[in-house]
Amino acid sequence: MLRCAQHDSNPMKLFSGFPQGKLDVTPLPNLFFSELLPAIADTAELKVTLHIFWLTAHHRAASVHIDDLRADRTLMQSLKTIDDTPADALKHGLGLATERGTLLSSGKLYFLNSDKGRRAFEKMQAEESPRRATRESAEITERPNIFVLYEKNIGLLTPILAEELREAEKNYSPEWIADALKIAVDNNKRSWSYIRKILERWTTEGRVNQPRKSKRWWNDEFDKFVKR
Repeated sequence: MLRCAQHDSNPMKLFSGFPQGKLDVTPLPNLFFSELLPAIADTAELKVTLHIFWLTAHHRAASVHIDDLRADRTLMQSLKTIDDTPADALKHGLGLATERGTLLSSGKLYFLNSDKGRRAFEKMQAEESPRRATRESAEITERPNIFVLYEKNIGLLTPILAEELREAEKNYSPEWIADALKIAVDNNKRSWSYIRKILERWTTEGRVNQPRKSKRWWNDEFDKFVKR
């Protein structure tokens, strides 16, 4: 549960001041103080935002991974002063900062909405798009071959029909299924029941006058679905 620091029973820890000599600094844009800071009312959002500014500057990185934030003892200890469960405060602060537009998120990576951060975020998205397209293409290719032939020539599949097609693929050769499907198309009998009857008749009666090598009726693009 969120709680106010001033109501905490623990005594305030006094700060001894910045030491003499050269100190490492974390640069913050002037816009942070003039526009962003006045708009932030949530302590978790403010702490998370400032910490990510510090991490990206310190590590010279364009993004921070969510696992690194969870493992950051300094950040989690800081968030514990406002929530008994710092992981919840982290999630809450990241959500607000992302919603505000201070951060850009890919799910697990968080980028500052700066010129450097935007360029890195856009590059990541551009690299991810071809991989996503490849995965989707692979999922389509992995579909049973008989499904593709049926949908291209007969019609849409239902779950029950899909099960029947899977069973048929176990019992009949791809060439038989393709030829029976071709007969159904030629006779304008576009139904699985008609195709199934052809296959069952060939099984019991044999294929009369079947040539040793039947003429291929499908286009080249369907070779991979008929020949395995």
